[in-house]
Amino acid sequence: MDRDTVEPQVETIPGERAKRWADYHHQFAAPSTYVYEFVWDTGAEAIGPFCTDVDGNVLLDFTSHVAAAPLGYNNPAVRERLREFDLVDPLKIAGQDFYVSGGGSPADADFPGPTQLMDRLVAMTDHYDMDRVFLSNSGAEAVENAIKICYANGGHRAVTFEGAFHGRTLGALSLNRSKAVHRTGYPEVPGVISVPYPASQEAYETRWRTDGPGGNVLADKLDPDQGVIDPEEIAYIILEPLQGEGGYRVPHPEFARDLDALRERYGINVIADEIQSGLGRTGELWAVDHLDLTPDVITSAKGLRVGATISRSDVFPEETGRLSSTWGAGDFIAAMQGVLTIDAIHEQNLLANVRERGEQLRAIVEEADLEGVVDVRGRGLMLAVEFDTKERREAVVEAAFRRGLLTLGCGHSTLRLLPPLDVTEREIELGARLLFEAIADVAAADA
Repeated sequence: MDRDTVEPQVETIPGERAKRWADYHHQFAAPSTYVYEFVWDTGAEAIGPFCTDVDGNVLLDFTSHVAAAPLGYNNPAVRERLREFDLVDPLKIAGQDFYVSGGGSPADADFPGPTQLMDRLVAMTDHYDMDRVFLSNSGAEAVENAIKICYANGGHRAVTFEGAFHGRTLGALSLNRSKAVHRTGYPEVPGVISVPYPASQEAYETRWRTDGPGGNVLADKLDPDQGVIDPEEIAYIILEPLQGEGGYRVPHPEFARDLDALRERYGINVIADEIQSGLGRTGELWAVDHLDLTPDVITSAKGLRVGATISRSDVFPEETGRLSSTWGAGDFIAAMQGVLTIDAIHEQNLLANVRERGEQLRAIVEEADLEGVVDVRGRGLMLAVEFDTKERREAVVEAAFRRGLLTLGCGHSTLRLLPPLDVTEREIELGARLLFEAIADVAAADA
């Protein structure tokens, strides 16, 4: 497959083999969120954003597996190093009880693993004075450990935001405010306060700013004289520096400054959930880097291939038994993939590419006269196209799939675009063309 010339080729999708795979899968799988009957053929050709399904259809993947494959398929920076590795068993160890070496020295390992991944993450968060990392299996676990270390520092209340999504384990679920289906019927961590997440000037002025003693919704609640909550009771404020499941909403810059002022005034820990938005997705290493807001904890996963809770020594508990996990810091191959991904972002100057290609894609979509599109937003290669109705969004996702373009929905009526970080100018133009054709297909069907 030549990345410079390949284009999507779709005959019947889903094809007969894909249907058989999906039907067989669902004999055993619990009900969950399966978007497509798309079955990636791991033995077939794939490169960058292009992949092949089990029926031989070639597709353009603008989901990057919900940002979990930031370099797309078979990136040479990862594949070539993995080929060098003479695989052993086990590849996962009890990483909270033992250590693992990939040869060489700790600072220059032949095959980097969990130790080197934590080294990279500390370097990536040095501007926030972060110096410690706890590795886990997933984004939800990263969030669970983030809130644990904040609760350990005192306080029994937390602040989350409308539209938030932080994971599906019970503690993380307690912080979600994007869809009722995520939380309905499940027990919750008590003391979680919900406040608006203004993503526009209008929302900032009408839903966040107040005439009260603090000048905004949260500051009013915490005001020492007229407030209703003692700031000492707040263990943490958790937010996505660019909301994901909630609709790819970009926070108003003054809103972020207001949160930073509260952090400074009351010494409240701020957790930046970077599970989807981190590792260069927005054109900076972390989406919070765009904001005038200093985080005390950063959570990462997806493209990192493992979960990571990153913070300072004074935030992490000193007792060794407070945080632990059988597999924490024990997945050697996943940690290596994370290291190689971070190294590729730096060595290939992918942050610049993310900014350039993101501007290109956004400009193309904004300049087009597209039926039913009411907003285009995001940062870097974390972009959203919002439609006038949920039904239109769903129809466009399906129409794009049938033309060979993989996209995903989020929010109420928003379609999200997540090309790989090394996406090319040609691939952006190709993806935009397929998206526009899908939107036209849906408009014609509705006419």
